[in-house]
Amino acid sequence: MDLSGKKMLIGVCGSIAAYKIALLVRLLVKEEAEVKVVMTASAQEFITPLTLSVLSKNPVLSEFTKENNGGWHNHVELGAWADVYLVAPATANTLGKMANGICDNFLLAVYLSAKCPVYFAPAMDLDMYNHPSTQASISKLEGYGNVLIPPEDGELASGLVGEGRMVEPEKLYEVLNTHLNRSVKKKSKVGTLAGKKVLVTAGPTYEAIDPVRFIGNHSSGKMGFALADALTRAGASVTLVSGPTSLKPANANIDLVSVVSAEDMLNACSERFPDQDIVIMSAAVADFTPVEVAHHKIKKNGAALSIELIPTVDILKELGSKKTKKQVLVGFALETENELEHAQEKLKKKNLDMIVLNSLNDKGAGFGGDQNKVTIIGRGNNIAEYKLKPKAAVAKDIVNAVSELI
Repeated sequence: MDLSGKKMLIGVCGSIAAYKIALLVRLLVKEEAEVKVVMTASAQEFITPLTLSVLSKNPVLSEFTKENNGGWHNHVELGAWADVYLVAPATANTLGKMANGICDNFLLAVYLSAKCPVYFAPAMDLDMYNHPSTQASISKLEGYGNVLIPPEDGELASGLVGEGRMVEPEKLYEVLNTHLNRSVKKKSKVGTLAGKKVLVTAGPTYEAIDPVRFIGNHSSGKMGFALADALTRAGASVTLVSGPTSLKPANANIDLVSVVSAEDMLNACSERFPDQDIVIMSAAVADFTPVEVAHHKIKKNGAALSIELIPTVDILKELGSKKTKKQVLVGFALETENELEHAQEKLKKKNLDMIVLNSLNDKGAGFGGDQNKVTIIGRGNNIAEYKLKPKAAVAKDIVNAVSELI
């Protein structure tokens, strides 16, 4: 594959892995690519600008101004010049700034000005990489359309062994080569659901006992709202049917339908179901509802109170019975024992294409929090387990799995 004349921009951050960029630049230049390098100040403590300048045959830039003569380096032009921008090694500090639009150095100014695809290759210790804030930054960046080159498992500079080691120069070269010659964005699913209509449910349902009391659960709706956002970023037209929650959709294009009870959610979903390509039922719908609802507040009189409950309609099963071969139906299972067996049984009984298993036994996952740990089970007993991560990142994993189904 020919890299001749391709314009490569590489942003180098302050990590011991910066030494690998020398070989990458050499590989690219050898294939007659045009390479320019920008560096943070801390990156220069690990590898000198002179080294990368000699290898790239271009000046290495790290400051906005040219010495003290009033000249300046045009980050806008540089961002518009490149065919692809690779930030490698990408430190936790830089990832956080990129994700949140912070622009306090030349490398970040170029990033915010870049009109080309941006790839980033993290490099840091395993605990830093797995920290929720780092994972949230990565999820945000992927949501913006940037492409992650995942780190490898291996020996780290700290002496520990685990995930966080930046991939080798040959792998970076391969990724850039593939992108520039085939226009393939590995690890990016943005746009894969363009034109698809998707219905998502979120949050709890409240089953009234009297005008002031209800039966409910601890669902916050965060997982469903994160899914709606990730699906919208993937190009889908999203309708979000949500039970009571304080959350607001992250994207103005999401059509929010607010409901209260299980019956309300059933009606909203049944009405819209025939027109949907994909339905993801992440809501925690109440399994039972009172037989009678008191018209006035029930007064406490010292006596025991019994409330007769009846099962609510199983919305997921109801939709599964009406699903066509062209539709994809995804359910959620929240279990406390025999988790996998119960989820697999639910997948089959309710005619689902995929089910997402949550376990309340996983510390830090489940209701209310900002993180989740899921296992995705597909037809044919295909099982994929994921580590604990922010719900925005979990949502992206689920969207990617759905994209592969269709």
